Amino acid sequence: MKDFLDKVKSVTTPKEADDFLSFCLPLMSEGTKKALELAKKAHKGQTRASGDPYIVHPILAAAITAYISGDETMVQAALLHDVVEDTSYKLQEIEDIFGKDIATLVEGLTKIVEIRGEELAPSNSNEKLIKSALSFRKMLIASISDVRVLVIKLCDRLHNMLTLDALNIQKQKRIAEETLVVYAPIAHRLGISKLKNALEDLSFFYIYPDDYKEIDAYIEKNRQDLQLKLNSIISKLKTVLAKDGIKTERYEIFGRVKHHYSIYLKMQRKGISIDEVLDLLAVRLILKKPLDCYKALGSVHLNFTPLISRFKDYIALPKENGYQTIHTMLFDEAGIVEVQIRTEKMHQFAEYGVAAHWKYKGDINLVKLEWLESLKYQSESVEEFYELAKGDLFSEDISVFSPKGDYYTLPKDSVALDFAYKVHSHLGATATDALINKEKSSLLTPLKNGDIINIIKGQEVSLHCSWINAVKTSRAKEGIKSICKARIKENDQASAYLILANIFDVSLKDIIEIVSLLGYNDTIYRVSTQLDSLKEILPKIASHIGAREVSFWEILKKGYKKPTIKKIDNFNFFTNKGINNVEFDYCCHPKVNDQIVAFYEKDTAIIHHKLCKKAYEKMHKGDAMLFVEWKASKHYRYRLIVGLQNQKGALARLLTKLSKMELNINSIELSIYQIDQAEYCRIEVESKEPKKKNLETKIKKVFNLVEIISLDDAYNG
Repeated sequence: MKDFLDKVKSVTTPKEADDFLSFCLPLMSEGTKKALELAKKAHKGQTRASGDPYIVHPILAAAITAYISGDETMVQAALLHDVVEDTSYKLQEIEDIFGKDIATLVEGLTKIVEIRGEELAPSNSNEKLIKSALSFRKMLIASISDVRVLVIKLCDRLHNMLTLDALNIQKQKRIAEETLVVYAPIAHRLGISKLKNALEDLSFFYIYPDDYKEIDAYIEKNRQDLQLKLNSIISKLKTVLAKDGIKTERYEIFGRVKHHYSIYLKMQRKGISIDEVLDLLAVRLILKKPLDCYKALGSVHLNFTPLISRFKDYIALPKENGYQTIHTMLFDEAGIVEVQIRTEKMHQFAEYGVAAHWKYKGDINLVKLEWLESLKYQSESVEEFYELAKGDLFSEDISVFSPKGDYYTLPKDSVALDFAYKVHSHLGATATDALINKEKSSLLTPLKNGDIINIIKGQEVSLHCSWINAVKTSRAKEGIKSICKARIKENDQASAYLILANIFDVSLKDIIEIVSLLGYNDTIYRVSTQLDSLKEILPKIASHIGAREVSFWEILKKGYKKPTIKKIDNFNFFTNKGINNVEFDYCCHPKVNDQIVAFYEKDTAIIHHKLCKKAYEKMHKGDAMLFVEWKASKHYRYRLIVGLQNQKGALARLLTKLSKMELNINSIELSIYQIDQAEYCRIEVESKEPKKKNLETKIKKVFNLVEIISLDDAYNG
């Protein structure tokens, strides 16, 4: 791949680009020639930031697409991918000339609006998250109906990365960051390791140039020694395979030094230098049939000492992206070497993933695309969409099993409830406990590779609202959030009827009937939380209880006491009943600013958390209720994710700065993840600042703020 990309990078003229496309697609059809000519005509006179003719870009994007997929329909769409967006041509014209299929691909690519140079946020700005998220969502939504859109877009991005040196440093880093966190993981999910590795290394070069140069210099300096080690292990493997009757014509074997970014990740995860990385080398053993792979594995393990903790059998248990290979680590005099064993067909799919369907006319079903379908998140918040999706895309995988032996792929650090939602959303919603390897466990128990999980379910939907940050998968997060929002709305509706019935001293049945006559059925839930809504509906209900033309206040004179705000302890009540005492029931323990409800018993207001099971039962029994809200708080709760340099005293300095900013710390969770020389911690704080944006601006001036979330807005969206 490196030689191929070096050649792509060297092409700067339309003539060279034409020749290279012909090299990648020697038997070019008339349709492709027509697309090439139209692209040249449409982009005539346009230039790139480098000064090169613009047409060079779509031609080379098409050449990479041809190299990856060998599919001419995709090549033609790649040639035309910027025509509708950047020239006067309309989509209908493309359809009239090239047909519906190509027009649909061009439309999908056009919907993915490139982040232009002038729109780029500074590399250290949180604004970049929003722009990346927008591009990310457009990519995924546009490609759900046709995964070819993603393949072409990845090839397009690869050429952009190869020509990134024409931009200034800020834009280089910004585009490289987006490529690393958006495009490379998608290439991984599609199983196209050739694209994934190239995108990662190119991004790495621009984001961490010093680290890249260090690794590159080490490999260059030790290239001969590394090659000798590879030759030695390959020679030994050939000898033991021959001894066990596996003939050379039955397999192919070759070695490589792992790519730069994968080495860098190993160094960062373990906190070691490149000299200490044990498994710089990898050998691939490619055989004819799956059974041959296991024969070779037996031969290798009987003649070398394997590192069993690093053994993975992805042939028996393929990754979710369809990847199939046996991975084993061997101790050798030359050091530790990773050996990957696979068939020729598995090798094709490991290198080209979903694109192998077109390149080798294979079975597209080998690459599982359910993850793409599952990304139809309904969240209106683009940042929230991005957070949910990246959790699915970026994580390392583990494989776990049902009691029947069905296996499921989950992100590393998933819990039993993630598994329940993975099996079925209803199982997740009704889950109460889990049996993990036959031992009863909590639904929040972290899962390990190979665990056997049996979910115990109840008859009713279970509320796990406080667990939303404990689960790892988007399906579990969305499932929990959906259930809790639905329950809150149901409780708000029930509370509203009971509050009104208590104010007017009428039956629940009468209030429900009056609300229906007034046409407030769809919005009545607001009455329990919005004082203005309650005040607005009171006179309208009163007119139905008394004479239609009599005013609310006249009805009050006939025996109804006017509701007023009563301030007691930390609460505001709006009621016409006397309250002499406020109590908390034993069943739940709401904290300040949690969502609450109040029941009325013998001049006493009894406070419950809105999602309390006992409160839910009392509502359905029809117990009298009061309108209640917390007194206006002078403090607002936020969750921060902050990056800390891995240096002595960094935490103390952070806490001092937070204190000087008058932020009260409620909790702190260290090392939620680590990248480079920084570790990230999650902190919950209270502030007098009611506006998140103002606080965000203030904090970012002082230290590395990755994310800020208002905890007072939970489930209100």
